Amino acid sequence: MPQRLSGSGNGSDGGSHVVANLEPDGTAVLHASEGNDTPRLSSHTGSSGSTSDDDYAVDPSNVVEGSRGGALTSEPSLRRTSIAEDPGHPEHVPTKRPNNLRRKSIPVKLETTKIKGRYLLRADDPAFQEVLQTVLRNEPGKGGRSRFSDLVFTRQFTAFDRLNPNSHGSPFHGFFTLFWLCIFFMLIKIAASNYKKTGSVFGTNELLTMMFSRHVFVMGLSDVVMMCATFFCLVLQKAIHARLLSWNRSGWIIQSVWQLFYIIGTIRWTVNREWPWQHTVFLTLHCIVMLMKQHSYTFYNGHLSEVLRRKAVLQEKLKDLELLDPPTARLQTPVAATAIASSYFDDDKAQHLKRRRRSLAHATDAKGQQDQNDMASVAKAISSGVPLDVDQLDAFERVLESEIGALDKELRGKCSETDNHYPRNLNIRNFIDYMPLPTIVYELEYPRQEHINWSYVAEKAAATFGVIGVMIVVSQAFIYPVVVTTVQMKEQNMPFIERLQAFPWILNDLLFPFLVEYLLAWYVIWECILNLLAELTRFADRGFYADWWNSVSWDQFARDWNVPVHNFLLRHVYHSSISSFRVSKSSATLITFFLSAVVHELVMWTIFKKLRGYLLCMQMLQLPLVMLSKTRLLRQRKVFGNIVFWIGIFTGPSLLCSLYLVI
Repeated sequence: MPQRLSGSGNGSDGGSHVVANLEPDGTAVLHASEGNDTPRLSSHTGSSGSTSDDDYAVDPSNVVEGSRGGALTSEPSLRRTSIAEDPGHPEHVPTKRPNNLRRKSIPVKLETTKIKGRYLLRADDPAFQEVLQTVLRNEPGKGGRSRFSDLVFTRQFTAFDRLNPNSHGSPFHGFFTLFWLCIFFMLIKIAASNYKKTGSVFGTNELLTMMFSRHVFVMGLSDVVMMCATFFCLVLQKAIHARLLSWNRSGWIIQSVWQLFYIIGTIRWTVNREWPWQHTVFLTLHCIVMLMKQHSYTFYNGHLSEVLRRKAVLQEKLKDLELLDPPTARLQTPVAATAIASSYFDDDKAQHLKRRRRSLAHATDAKGQQDQNDMASVAKAISSGVPLDVDQLDAFERVLESEIGALDKELRGKCSETDNHYPRNLNIRNFIDYMPLPTIVYELEYPRQEHINWSYVAEKAAATFGVIGVMIVVSQAFIYPVVVTTVQMKEQNMPFIERLQAFPWILNDLLFPFLVEYLLAWYVIWECILNLLAELTRFADRGFYADWWNSVSWDQFARDWNVPVHNFLLRHVYHSSISSFRVSKSSATLITFFLSAVVHELVMWTIFKKLRGYLLCMQMLQLPLVMLSKTRLLRQRKVFGNIVFWIGIFTGPSLLCSLYLVI
């Protein structure tokens, strides 16, 4: 689609400015215009736009300095930002056109003319088209916003971790101690009741017997096979790097088909084995985690393979420009180009970016402005068929070098301690190192600790098995009898009306047990297991959750409750929907919520073997609640929002389970 590009030649004052129409074939037509209009870019490619960098702000108070790797800095103003926003490569030295080399044939559509020192640049070369479009749309050297420019990993601890200095200093730390004391006395009460009824503190213990039946060995073996199958992703990326496949053409299709086969095959295997629901849920959830890890690994590396391809093309074009016969005298450009402003957004975004960039050096702004002016001159010469002089060729070389530098920075990613940049990361060691990490978003380098604290490992391992034991006891004492009752109701062919009449009492019996199980399940996964994996792998970013218990809306809960999955959805669903399908932000949010709801409903199907859609509908109902919480009536009512949130947490799990059991 053509885009209208305008730039004022006199800053904020009125006067002439250049207007350019950039066509998809690379033709840029510039003409002078008079007026006081504010420079802006109007695009017809969609209404989505790019997400503001402020959407990824990190609270500096949660950042603990001192970790190594992951391109960390000691500045307190760390934020999630663009990968291509780092300084240029320190070893990069701009090259000059040699004076002793000549070349007669130029395969890049750059033709000599009868006048020495002037060259005619044909804009039908795809590489030059891409460079022209990139430079005229964005600031030179930055290459536009990357599709994977959303996350920065840093060293931090979870809220309830004893290593977190803010945890022991919290005025609410005593309530954390009280919670576990209540759990302890509840276990004492259950043990006494079991001993009174059955003569054993463990009671009948059907759940424990079910969990450790003969299916455990087969389930473990299946899990090993499922993890080994993930090496398909490494093989595919190796083939793409060797130019046997192209990621943009067939690579992403092959990967998508493999992911579909992977999850369908795993779930079909669990169904055919007729395992207990505990085994089925474990393998299904682990399959989903491995699936997300594979997706992040392949789509990020696939993107980098295209970046590397484009870098190689531009390097070849730059080499062709350097081999031109140099002129004996520098000629003046016949038509002077008017300066083009460096920001092409609407007024609000322009003012926002102006405030964000006040800390940048004036020299950087001046260089970007000069590159814009040079490229405007080149584009004007191309559109009018006027031969390029040596000054314009030098300008084009500088722009190519800047673009190559930006691509090189993206290939290096956040590597600061290692040389694990693309394609050196495509090896078995890096893949094996990535898979057990407590994150499902792939990066070339993560912040790591210096060593493993084995006493901390023993502490988290003991906590993991202890909390799982408590969950089994609570389920056996309060949930399992209710489930058995509902199963007997259906086996006895109880009429639907009678089951519906029993529904409120079943819901009442499950309210408190399910709330306890919900809190314990979250604690054992996000506080115990993920911290255990983080310590074993020396993974320093322990920000697995935020203070979700203070949530005042459901979108805040979705962000804070499960940060690893939120990061995955943010990068690979939300942003990918905007960049690939050109949808709006609201549509991308709807897609993200719907995909998450479908996955949750899939897990419920593996448990109950029923496709009812209760969880899917209730999760999608969060969207209107989110919009309601942002209205003027409720926006400032934080306490009320938190009350509504906790009512949903208190009633939601038990209500869903009752619906699946009774109806």
